[in-house]
Amino acid sequence: MSSHPYEILTPDVVMDALASVGLRGDGRLMALSSYENRVYQAYLEDPVEGHAAVVAKFYRPGRWSEAQILEEHAFSAELAAAEVPAVAPLVLNGATLHRHGGFSFSVSPRRGGRAPELDDGEVLEWIGRFLARIHVVGSAKPFETRPALDLQSFGAEPRDWLLGHDMIPLDVQSAWEKRCNEALRLIGDTAVGGQAGSGIRMIRLHGDCHPGNILWTPDQGPHFVDLDDARTGPAVQDLWMLLSGDRSQRQRQLGALVDGYEQMREFDRNELGLIEPLRTLRLIHYSAWLARRWDDPIFPINFPWFGSSDYWQGQVQMLEEQIEAMEEPPLVV
Repeated sequence: MSSHPYEILTPDVVMDALASVGLRGDGRLMALSSYENRVYQAYLEDPVEGHAAVVAKFYRPGRWSEAQILEEHAFSAELAAAEVPAVAPLVLNGATLHRHGGFSFSVSPRRGGRAPELDDGEVLEWIGRFLARIHVVGSAKPFETRPALDLQSFGAEPRDWLLGHDMIPLDVQSAWEKRCNEALRLIGDTAVGGQAGSGIRMIRLHGDCHPGNILWTPDQGPHFVDLDDARTGPAVQDLWMLLSGDRSQRQRQLGALVDGYEQMREFDRNELGLIEPLRTLRLIHYSAWLARRWDDPIFPINFPWFGSSDYWQGQVQMLEEQIEAMEEPPLVV
């Protein structure tokens, strides 16, 4: 018996899965960088809808329900219909979600591109315009099955899981728990903490809009990929991961993003106070994500530093820094 489901996802299984939906690979298959799922680029003997190569995504078993995956696909189809450059799964044999060898999978057209130059104001403005267009579509109706980004799912539950499974070394556990609880108390006073009366609207989002999920081409601008983490939350969730550097750098980057964004959709300035709480929730959630995936062989290989006392001491320090950041005035535009 295999110790992990993905151990049986061999190249032959991938090629057979493609064949099951009428796509004949020419033998060239390349694994793409992905930890949550398994993603492969395959070249075809006969192009499909003009595409000589496709990307096959095999969903991690047990992570999403079929209804939640199909809701992601429906959102991407809405974006494509609105001419937003988000890569949507192909409809093959009348469906976007398929089953083979015990896996659910989808097939998307391959898109080329490189990472965007986030120090370029024009690039950020362009990205901001398209993020606003995503949010115009996202605000049209709610998700029915996909979760929300909130204090419970991204903060309290991961904290409790890590402590309940003894994932934090005893010499660090008390300090980490104390700082985590302090951070979560601060987040509890915000809209993502469930604070009533904030007036901040929660909409359908990309959800994981970091630079690695944007493919940039000079003539066409950004293409947004990987809606796997699409969920409900505040619009600023899709902006803050594109900010980096010191406060003045982040201020300039945010200004360019919002300048582009507001050419298409109004941006609620009240959401700026959520940037550091959202960053803190991601920090806590990320540690729990790594711990929960440790039985997947690619995780110990790619994250060998995880789990040590030094790692958790670093997390304590980062939580302390985030507590300070949450107590500072937010960025302004």
